[in-house]
Amino acid sequence: MEQGQQPEVSQTLLAADETLDSVQAADLRLIQPRQGYRFSFDPLVLCDFARLDGVQHLLDLGCGCGLMALLAARRQPALRVTAIEVQSAQADRAWRNVCLNGLESQVRVVCGDVRQWAPTARGSCDLVLCNPPFRPAQAGRQALDAERRAARHEQHGTLAELLAAAGLVLSHGGRCTLVHLAERLTDVLEAMRRARLEPKRLRLVHSRAGQDACLVLVEGRKGSRPGLRVQSPLLLQDEEI
Repeated sequence: MEQGQQPEVSQTLLAADETLDSVQAADLRLIQPRQGYRFSFDPLVLCDFARLDGVQHLLDLGCGCGLMALLAARRQPALRVTAIEVQSAQADRAWRNVCLNGLESQVRVVCGDVRQWAPTARGSCDLVLCNPPFRPAQAGRQALDAERRAARHEQHGTLAELLAAAGLVLSHGGRCTLVHLAERLTDVLEAMRRARLEPKRLRLVHSRAGQDACLVLVEGRKGSRPGLRVQSPLLLQDEEI
């Protein structure tokens, strides 16, 4: 097959329990489960917040169906992307999405636990993107579906463990950019500093003006000095997502 050519969607790419959707803003097609975890606007606002300038190797930490890896690769054609996912079904789906969009030359998918994988890739990345589970493992209502449960709750690593892994794979001066619940901002900042990822840039996300923040976007830099820039709030009602 010629470089960049998109394969036809067939049973080898699309299973009966999956749907084929479009991400029009990035000219992407995306295979998702009908009943499992489906992406929301979180990875979209995270990728918009992330700075890819000067980045050569990016890690999508907990890639799910691979959307953030694909968005980054579309933005920067010379970028190398590693997407790691602990759930085998999701990792398989992520790789099929890479093939579906003709990005095999830029994106590789690793199925594994980032806590075990990170020491083998020490200092190899310039940027980590992370859309982690938002809730502690036993907190709140648990989804019946295993994929949704693992995507929403910290079953395969706490926030602190995931950020520690990010700190290992980043080179000195590399950046970790993540999205999380605004109510857990203190947890995010504390865990970043423990991983030597000094918070440097922060933006609160609001559903609409006058409402409390629902999400927070944070960028930390490995080995940097203190000094946090707080950007203007992002209002989702004003965005086309």
